[in-house]
Amino acid sequence: MRYIEQVMDRLILITLLVKLGVVASLASILARVVTFRRLIFAERRSPRQTLALLAFFLVPLTLGVWVRTIVPNFLAADISFETVILLGLLLGPGWAMLGGAVLAGPAVHHHEYLALPFNVALGLAAGILGRIVEKEEIWSFTPFIDLSLYRWVRRNLRKPQIDRQILLLFLIAAMEMARDWIAHLYAHPPRLFALLASQPWIQVLVWLSAPIMVGIALKVWNALRIELTLEEQKRLLLEARLDALQRQINPHFLFNTLNSIGSLVRMKPELAREMIVKLANILRALLKDHDTYVPLREELSFTDDYLDIEVVRFGADKLKVEKEIDPRTLAVLVPSILLQPLIENSIKHGLEPRLRGGTVTLRSRLEGDRVLIEVADDGVGMGNRPDSALPRAGNGIGMKNVQERLEVLYGNQARFTIVSNPGRGTLVSIEIPANLPETL
Repeated sequence: MRYIEQVMDRLILITLLVKLGVVASLASILARVVTFRRLIFAERRSPRQTLALLAFFLVPLTLGVWVRTIVPNFLAADISFETVILLGLLLGPGWAMLGGAVLAGPAVHHHEYLALPFNVALGLAAGILGRIVEKEEIWSFTPFIDLSLYRWVRRNLRKPQIDRQILLLFLIAAMEMARDWIAHLYAHPPRLFALLASQPWIQVLVWLSAPIMVGIALKVWNALRIELTLEEQKRLLLEARLDALQRQINPHFLFNTLNSIGSLVRMKPELAREMIVKLANILRALLKDHDTYVPLREELSFTDDYLDIEVVRFGADKLKVEKEIDPRTLAVLVPSILLQPLIENSIKHGLEPRLRGGTVTLRSRLEGDRVLIEVADDGVGMGNRPDSALPRAGNGIGMKNVQERLEVLYGNQARFTIVSNPGRGTLVSIEIPANLPETL
C-alpha cells in the first residue's frame, strides 16, 4: 500500500510538470491563430463570436478530458479546471458555465457524475470573480506567487488594503482545495477527478499549481496583447503624422493657386474662369475620400490640372511640360499628392525667377522591383547640393512634406535625391518600392 502511494505521488509530481508544459504550449499555439487573437482581445463580441472563441478552448480540451478517461496515467491531458477558470475570468459566468458543462461530458460518460455540477458551479464562481476584478488586473495576474506575496506583504505593512490579484490567487487555490475535498469524499467509486496525494506537501503543490497554470496562460496572451497594442499605437501615430503632413500640403497648394487666380480675375477673366474650373477639379479630388496610396495614373491626372493652371498663369510660351512616362509604371501605387509639391517647387524656385521661363519634365521608369520618378526643370537651379536618403534640408514647405511623408510610409526603403546646378536646373528623384494594388 505504501509503495502504491509513493508511485501515485511521483505520478502526481510528473503530471504537474507536464501540465505546466501543456498549458504553456496550448496558450502559445492559440496565440499564433489570427482569429483567436482577434476574438480574445475584442472589446465587444457578438454571441456568435463568443461561441467561436469558446470553440477554440472546448474542441481540444474536451478531447483532452476524454483521453484522460481512457488512457491510464495520462492525467496531464485534463486541464478542464484551469480552462473553466480562464473562461470565467475572460468571458463571464454564463459562457464559463456552458464551457464547464461541455468539458464535463467525457467525465460524466466515464461515471464521474459530479464533474457536471462542479464545473458549472466553478464557472459561475470564476465568472463572478472575473466581474469583481478589473480586466487589467486579470491580464496582469502573475504566476510568480512568491513575488506577489512579497509585494502584498510590503504594501499591507504600510497601508492595509484589499489586493485583488492576491484575492484571485487565493480563490483559485481555494476552488482547487474544494475540488480535492469533494473528490476525496467520493473517491470510491470516483465521482470527480482530482489529483489526491498522500504527502501533504505534494497536495499543497497541487493547490498552488492551479493559479500558476492560469497565470501562465494569461501571461502568454497578455504579452501578445501588449505587443498588439504597441503596434496599434504606432500605426495610429504614423497615421496622425501622415494626416498632419497631408493637411499642411493642401492649404499650401490652395493658397498659391488662389493667388494665381486672383492675379487674372480683372485682366483675363476668361483665363481666370478656366483656372477656376481646373481648381474645382482639384478640390473635388482633394475632398473625396481617398487612400494613402493611389496609382501613378491618378496622381498624374491630378498634377495635369495643376500644370494646366500654371501654364495658363505663365503662358504656353514660357512654361512647357514634357512627359516621359513608362506605361508599366502607371499602375504602381504611390503616395497621394506626391508630385504636385515637387512641380510647384520647380516652377516657383526654378522657372519663375527666370524671365524666359522654361520646361518641367516628368519621368518614370521601372528598375527591377523599384520605380524611379523624376521631376526636372531647366531653371535657375538651387546650387550644388546633392542630397539623398531622405535629407532633412528641403526647399520650401512642400519639399519637406514630401520628404517626411516618404520617410513615414517607406522608412529606409525610399530614396529622395536632389541634384541642382546653377543656371542649368534641378532634378528631384524619388525611388520607392514598385508596389501594385494587389500586392501592397
